[in-house]
Amino acid sequence: MVNLSTFNSIANHIIAELRDVQVQKDSQRFRKNMEKLGGILAYEASKNLSYQPTEIQTPLGKSPSAIIDTKIVIATILRAGVPLYQGVLNYFDKADSAFVGAFRNEDGDAEHLTVSTHYTAGPSIKDKILIIADPMIATGKSLLSAYQAICKGNSPKELLILSAIASQPGIDFLEKHLSNFSLYVGAVDPQLNQHAYIVPGLGDAGDLAFGEKI
Repeated sequence: MVNLSTFNSIANHIIAELRDVQVQKDSQRFRKNMEKLGGILAYEASKNLSYQPTEIQTPLGKSPSAIIDTKIVIATILRAGVPLYQGVLNYFDKADSAFVGAFRNEDGDAEHLTVSTHYTAGPSIKDKILIIADPMIATGKSLLSAYQAICKGNSPKELLILSAIASQPGIDFLEKHLSNFSLYVGAVDPQLNQHAYIVPGLGDAGDLAFGEKI
C-alpha cells in the first residue's frame, strides 16, 4: 500500500482542504482538489506499471524512451467518483473507462450494510490493467460490488485501487475478499461510525462535489 500521508508532499495540503468544512463550502474547489489528488495518485501508481523500451524520433535525433505496454481501464462509481476519476484520466489519457451505478442500504450498521449495483457500462477488462478510482473506501463493500460488476467473471491483469481516504476496516475487508490488488491512498482513517461513515473522514464526497441529493 502507498499511503501519501506518511510523507510530506503537496498531497497533504490537498487532503487538508478536502477535509476542511470551510473550504468544502466551495463545491468547485472541492471537485478540483479531488481531481488534483487523482492525478497525484495516478502518478504514484504509474511507478509500478510495466513499460516497453522504445526509441522516439525527435527533430534532432533519437531518444531512448519507455511506454506503458498494457491497456488500461479506469473505473469509478457514480456520482461521487467522477472528480477523482477525471484526475486519473488526465494522466492515463488513452485508457478506456467503466462506470458503475451503486447504492447502499443506509438502514444498517457497518457490519450489516448491503450494496446494490443497478448500472454498469464498460469494456472487457481481460488482460488489462483495471484502475478503480473510489474517493472514499468506508466498508469496502461498494468497491467490491463495483469490481464484480465490471469484471463479469473475468479477472484483470492487474488491479489498482486509488482512493482519497480509506478506513482501516475497509482496507481489511478488501484484503479479505480480493486476492491480489495494489492500493494507493491519500490517507487512512482508523474507524467507521455507527452509520458506516469514515471518521474523521470528510463527509459525503458526492454531495460535496455536486450538491446534496434528495
